[in-house]
Amino acid sequence: MLENIFHQFDTLNIISKLSICLLLTALGTGLLYLIIFYILRPIFRNFERDIAIVTLNVSAYPALIVFAIFGLKITFGKLVSPDIFAAIEHILTPILIITISYWSVQLFIEVFIYYLKEYTKKTEVMWDDVLLPILSAVVPVIIFLGGGVLVISSFGVDLSGIWVALGGATFVLGFALQDILSNFFSGVVLLIDTPFRFGDILLLEDGSIGMLRRIGIRVTQLYIFSNHCDVYIPNSVLQGQKLTNLSRPTSLYYNSIEIEIPSEGNLEDSKKLMQEIVLAHPDTLGDMDAKLEVIDRYYNAEGSDAALVEQQEVGKSRLMAEQEVNLKLEEIEQALESLVVTVQFAEKGGLTQDERENVQQEYLAILELFGFQVIEATEDSRAVVNFEEYNEEGLIELIRQWYRIWLRDPNLLDDDQYFISEEWEQKINLLKRRSQRLYQKISNPQADETRLDDYVLDIIKWIKEKLKVPRKKWQEPQIRMIGMNHDDSSVYLELQIGFFVDDIKLEDGKRGDRVRSQIYQEIFNNLRNTYLNWNGIKPIGEEESEDNGNAVDASINQSPVSSFVQTGLDPTTAKQGFAFYLSVGRNKPGVKSPKTLKG
Repeated sequence: MLENIFHQFDTLNIISKLSICLLLTALGTGLLYLIIFYILRPIFRNFERDIAIVTLNVSAYPALIVFAIFGLKITFGKLVSPDIFAAIEHILTPILIITISYWSVQLFIEVFIYYLKEYTKKTEVMWDDVLLPILSAVVPVIIFLGGGVLVISSFGVDLSGIWVALGGATFVLGFALQDILSNFFSGVVLLIDTPFRFGDILLLEDGSIGMLRRIGIRVTQLYIFSNHCDVYIPNSVLQGQKLTNLSRPTSLYYNSIEIEIPSEGNLEDSKKLMQEIVLAHPDTLGDMDAKLEVIDRYYNAEGSDAALVEQQEVGKSRLMAEQEVNLKLEEIEQALESLVVTVQFAEKGGLTQDERENVQQEYLAILELFGFQVIEATEDSRAVVNFEEYNEEGLIELIRQWYRIWLRDPNLLDDDQYFISEEWEQKINLLKRRSQRLYQKISNPQADETRLDDYVLDIIKWIKEKLKVPRKKWQEPQIRMIGMNHDDSSVYLELQIGFFVDDIKLEDGKRGDRVRSQIYQEIFNNLRNTYLNWNGIKPIGEEESEDNGNAVDASINQSPVSSFVQTGLDPTTAKQGFAFYLSVGRNKPGVKSPKTLKG
């Protein structure tokens, strides 16, 4: 039958053959249109992820054009003379090249880059955050340039002369655009050996502190906290600077205050008071139990600013919530370490089915501590494992309760709300992904059955280093004597108060300045009600009360520093009053220039 059809087709004249072939091409294009828009599109819309429908939408019309052009080329190639076909091909080929170039760019931007950005939000590596902006800017240009060269070649233009001219022009442009090229390749170097990622806080050589917003082809964008503005630094300049990443390895950072007290003072009691004041601040680090023990004693004097009182109330709730998180983390880490022992014992000689089930059951109990419930389902005839959050007493919900209390801090700025929420939700998603991968390894170890303990150890390490760094002993407030000073009338002891503040990104990088100021003010408030005399320290007004026979205010008599200072100063100096315990003496500065160091 087919032979008869072909035989009858061969007997037709050229016009009839062209008409039939063009009709077949049109019918094929129409059929492809129906398949794309009326069959594939409804199916793809039912998929959970939209990558299929987006790819289809981007590809629909370019695919139709490419199909039609190939149909026309086959038709004219078989039925017309070579001269006519060459003329037609000079028209069809450029259209085909332009269509494929446009199609490639759209697929790259709308599908590849878009979903790569979604993926990078769930990863911890830094290079992908830098790579994507460069790729999204460079690759489309390369594709269009390549397409343009092919279009010119399709018209039979000899490009050898153009390549020679282009080589000479490139040599000249290399000198003219050396700064631009230097910035471009510096951006590439920053990509390969990236020392930071978006959102990191950088200390520049000129002392400016800013947040990294974007690394471009030519410049890097930083938000400078002190001026509340964006600055654009050429990549070559940035690469040549000595940069300090204040966000790495953690967002904690160290502050210190240097003060002076009279040598007659009770040094140990003074240090104890200052340490308690630092611990009582909710935004400093220290032993959680010690902080909760002293947090109600300070920063809440009568007449205190309402925001300061709210800060302490919210801070106390936040510390208690964080303590619950820490206890749950300790329980999880102990359970994971126990799982490592179980796996190491079971791995000897290979896992039997019973051993595999025992390991799986033990890991399911750990997932319950995380707050995950494993839901096994079947999609497209294949088994799928989903993790759902269900346990209100699990780690995930405890973390959310903690950071939501943190969001009520009256000192936070609008952007801080976003930073805190995004950071912890990203960590929760990463924890979920890592837990799923480990569950898959345990459920179906195959060739990895001798490495299951390594995978469990990896998640323990990640929890300790990336999810939430446990508080360390070296983060405790430190009060040190670092020297002595004197003037004509007295000798002074130089002390340094060192403490860590919880997150450098918050409050436009000025969180440490506020905490330092509040600590300094609280020390002043706890000492200003006393003054020095020959016999030692007395509450303000006691001398007058002795003369007038009036009783002394009970709250003043209960000053926490009532025995801090025993002095030999003359009465005249003593009666000048203990205006500020930290700065007694003529022209003696109470606080020197603060130092901020990365912890």
